[in-house]
Amino acid sequence: MKKIIYIAIVSIFSIQLISCNEDLLDIPNPNTLTQADFWQTEDDARLGVNAMYAMFYKPGLWTRWMYFRLDLTSDEGFSSSPWLELGDWTRFQYINYNFWEGNVETWRDTYKAVWRANQVLTYVPDIEFQNNDEKNRLLAEAHFLRALHYYYAALLWENIPIVLEPSQPEDLPEQRPLEEVWAQIEEDLLFALDHVPVSRDAANVGRPTKGAVNAFLARTYMQQHKWTEARQALDYFFIGEGAGRYSLVPNYQDNFTHLNENNSESVFEIQFSDVNRGGDGEVPNATMTTHRPQFFAPNGIGWSDGEARPWIVNAFKSERTVDDELDPRLRFTVFYPDLEADFGDKVYGRNWEWGSRVYFRKYARDYFRDNEDYFAQNNFRMVRFADILLLYAEVLNELGETSNAYQYVNTVRGRANLRSLEEAYPAIGNNQEQFLERLKMERALELFSESVRWADLKRWGDLSNPAQLAAVAQRDPDFNNFVIGRSIRLPIPQQEVENNPNLNQNPQY
Repeated sequence: MKKIIYIAIVSIFSIQLISCNEDLLDIPNPNTLTQADFWQTEDDARLGVNAMYAMFYKPGLWTRWMYFRLDLTSDEGFSSSPWLELGDWTRFQYINYNFWEGNVETWRDTYKAVWRANQVLTYVPDIEFQNNDEKNRLLAEAHFLRALHYYYAALLWENIPIVLEPSQPEDLPEQRPLEEVWAQIEEDLLFALDHVPVSRDAANVGRPTKGAVNAFLARTYMQQHKWTEARQALDYFFIGEGAGRYSLVPNYQDNFTHLNENNSESVFEIQFSDVNRGGDGEVPNATMTTHRPQFFAPNGIGWSDGEARPWIVNAFKSERTVDDELDPRLRFTVFYPDLEADFGDKVYGRNWEWGSRVYFRKYARDYFRDNEDYFAQNNFRMVRFADILLLYAEVLNELGETSNAYQYVNTVRGRANLRSLEEAYPAIGNNQEQFLERLKMERALELFSESVRWADLKRWGDLSNPAQLAAVAQRDPDFNNFVIGRSIRLPIPQQEVENNPNLNQNPQY
């Protein structure tokens, strides 16, 4: 069973009625469950947990705008959309901090997701379960999803309120520094780690496992340069309980289509589906699809609001395979002018007609159709085992075990039929700095446009050092607009700052 989370929204969340002196107006809606009526039974708890996953399908998050924030704002992509303000928000030209599509909607949906998790964590503990292990598993899912949404909020805005209880309209939550946000994420993930299973059966695919939790723990530690703790989390995949449970799939393309989802390489993925084709509101038939292919498709096929930077094509072509062929990952990473000449592939079955422009191919549906729409069903692989291998290599290198780190990079390179890193780049040796510089490129080649690059650039300090920033700007001219100490984080929506005296706008905004 591929898709498990058909959303029960309408009957779950309460409406807080405004008190009034007029008894005639104070009439409960008989068609709406109140908070007091809900959260009574085990089934209520399960429905409340399932509803948390619905937030993946909101436009402010993973149905649409997160890819603009993480892929197009990085040096992998850009926007040449005729919608100028939309493009400005991928090139660090933030004028209207209340721009809905660029900022406010993602902030709103993030805290809406946190609110749903907080409801579960507040009310489910008081529900009697026949099996307390199941209760703890449900609570663990809420802790994991709250941590996940705070993780991405930390990457985007950094200094944000930490809300741990169901919020009320009159609440004025206090802004917390980034280090406290990371600490809360760690706390949530550590609780989840104790209670989620090692694997899920077919009926529960898409819910977090110990592998998913350890992956986000490692990511959280690495953003703080807590290398020892990150290693402990990643050890799970290699010498811990998860050893042997994950492997790279032979066909690289299988990571981006709807044909081989939740495979051996998948650590955590969002379960998109085209079964429901409604809007994005709180209705039973709300969409469960991703809009990414529609917005990133080539000109004439989709909206073309997102394009890839061409440096990645040259990077792929800088090294041949052991059979003296092009790196096969290039074929499935981008649409580019020489795609047909290099691999024999047309663009959605058409001839290339758009000059030198380069577009993202991952998650495009050209493998079975010749156009795009708003109802793409491709699961988004939020964490792949290839990413884990490269993160482990980075951690080992940072801990001074460079010679041990090579094997994990070589596993990734091996699927692409490339020579070992030692053979291809012998000058690196055990030099930690040179190894990291090469690893940066290895991550780009393997994970291009998979929403990890923004975190990578921040973690590596490439956006804090003038010389390193200049190198990024050579790949992506939008970074000529980047202001060190300012552009590393988004501005908080101005309406939030003005309405909450406990919020300060981020530095230099």
